[in-house]
Amino acid sequence: MKLLILCPHFEPDLHAATGEVMTRLVEGLAKRGHQLSVVTSLPWYKEHDVEPEWRGRPWRSERVAWGRIVRVWPFPTDKSNVAARAVGFVGFTALAAGAALTLGRHDAVLAMSPPIFLGDAAWIVARRWRIPMVFNVQDIFPDVAVDLGALTNPRVISLARRHERSLYRRADAVTVLSDDQADNVRAKMEPAAQGRVSIIHNFVDLDRVAVVERENGYRRQHGLMGKTVVMYAGNVGLSQPFDMIRAAAERFASRADVHFVINGEGAARAEVDAWAAGRPNVTVADFVPRDQVGELLGAADLQLILLKRGLARSSTPSKLYGALASGRPILASIDEGSEVANVVTEAGAGLAVGPEDTPAFLDALDRLLADPAGMEAMGRRGRAHVERWMSPEVQAERYEELFATLLALRGRQS
Repeated sequence: MKLLILCPHFEPDLHAATGEVMTRLVEGLAKRGHQLSVVTSLPWYKEHDVEPEWRGRPWRSERVAWGRIVRVWPFPTDKSNVAARAVGFVGFTALAAGAALTLGRHDAVLAMSPPIFLGDAAWIVARRWRIPMVFNVQDIFPDVAVDLGALTNPRVISLARRHERSLYRRADAVTVLSDDQADNVRAKMEPAAQGRVSIIHNFVDLDRVAVVERENGYRRQHGLMGKTVVMYAGNVGLSQPFDMIRAAAERFASRADVHFVINGEGAARAEVDAWAAGRPNVTVADFVPRDQVGELLGAADLQLILLKRGLARSSTPSKLYGALASGRPILASIDEGSEVANVVTEAGAGLAVGPEDTPAFLDALDRLLADPAGMEAMGRRGRAHVERWMSPEVQAERYEELFATLLALRGRQS
């Protein structure tokens, strides 16, 4: 098959989790013999500005072994400015649609959301060439923005919800990451169309995120040797209640052996830096290079997953998979019955408590840290779980099957 992929981030822009997801999906499909074209942004996520070596031209194209990559200007903006960000996404989508149309006919097109507007670019291409469109939803917009309070204008919310539903209606298939998201999306579709929703989990790179020694280079770099490390690794954004880690740091202030690490960047980083300053039991650090992620995650004794109340139906934290693969136990504060809570509990890989429930979170933390042998066993069970269900090869195979099904259906209808 000849496939077209529209996505906001792609290698080397891997500080965004979706950049890693799309890069490995494309590599997986290429290994299965398919030709691909990727339309994405110039690298910009780390500093929310186009990286210096990529500036100078708003559009760059390159040939690779499996096809072509076209990168266009992303119109970078501050994540906290929703209006400016929406305008930037519209500009990026327009350039992406134009770039995609220059690449000629493909057999099918896939667009990743967010940004939701990439769905419109994919629809334009699908209409032009009369090919199937797959809409991959990583986070459900506008639900995430509404739940976070970033989008409050009722008229704008109504327009955004109509736009969201129109994309589900126009897509030949919608892929989501979890049962929660599938229920959310299906509830917004006509009953006859709900069968177009498929759950395809994100993967974890089991070679790059291997089980490694705790006392490694990351610990040496940050002065953590011999400590019990409780780690949050991922986007430091508006979706996470970092005040829970602050409360935990205060509770364990007298324990010289327990140390909290927040590793990542995002819209909430400045606020986290401010309260962490001067706390000897808290380290805040930047993203690490791709080839050091396994060492970063392996430096932890316990991994944290935090998500504010109500967000689990629209957002599935991809850090779940890396935490499981690292062989470290997980403490999750997230909506009960969510994908993360269910996986952590059913795999026996840690504990899950309610969202933004600081007393329950602190109690669970106490219990886990008091049982090192139990935590070791949880970590082993988590690793075994991802080895069975969440490899890049499985994800590529699932998408290959989906594209083949859509093409066969399109052939019968023509």
